[in-house]
Amino acid sequence: MNVLDTERLALRRLTPEDAAFMRRLVNEPSWLEFIGDRGVRTEEDAREYLRNGAIASYEKHGFGLWAVTLRDSEAPIGICGLVRRDFLADVDLGFAFLPEHQARGYGREAGAAVVEFARRELGLRRLVAITVPANLRSIALLGKLGFALEKKMNHPDGSEVLLFAREG
Repeated sequence: MNVLDTERLALRRLTPEDAAFMRRLVNEPSWLEFIGDRGVRTEEDAREYLRNGAIASYEKHGFGLWAVTLRDSEAPIGICGLVRRDFLADVDLGFAFLPEHQARGYGREAGAAVVEFARRELGLRRLVAITVPANLRSIALLGKLGFALEKKMNHPDGSEVLLFAREG
C-alpha cells in the first residue's frame, strides 16, 4: 500500500524485501561522499539497516524514509521521507536517488509530496533538512522545496553540515 502518490511516483514503506535496492543505494559514490558509509556490504546487512532504520521509525513515529518508486513499473528509484534525529529539534526531510534517476525532477516531486504530507497529515509546521556544504544538488533541491539556510552546525559524527528549515 502506498503512503503517497504523485503524478509519476508512488512512495511506500520500505520492507526487508528492499534489501538489494538499499544495498546498492547506500553504496553509490554520491551516498558515500555526501551521506557516509553505513557499512552495508551484504543483503543481510541491508535488511538489518532497514529494520533498525526506516522500519523501526514507522513503528516508533508513524513515519520514516519511504521507497520512491516509478508508478508505471513500481521499480524503486530512491528514498524520500521524514526522519526524527536525536540531535535535531525538528523532523528532518531526507532523500537520496539512484544516479540514473537524478536530474529528472523526481526529488522535487517526491519532496513536495512529503512536505505536504508532513503539514497536512502530521500537523508539522516546521521541517528541517541537513546536508554537507559540498552537496550542491541537495542544496538546490531544498531551495526549490522552500527550505532556507538557517545555520552551519556540527553533526554528531564531527562533520560540518548545513541546517535548512521550512516553515508553514
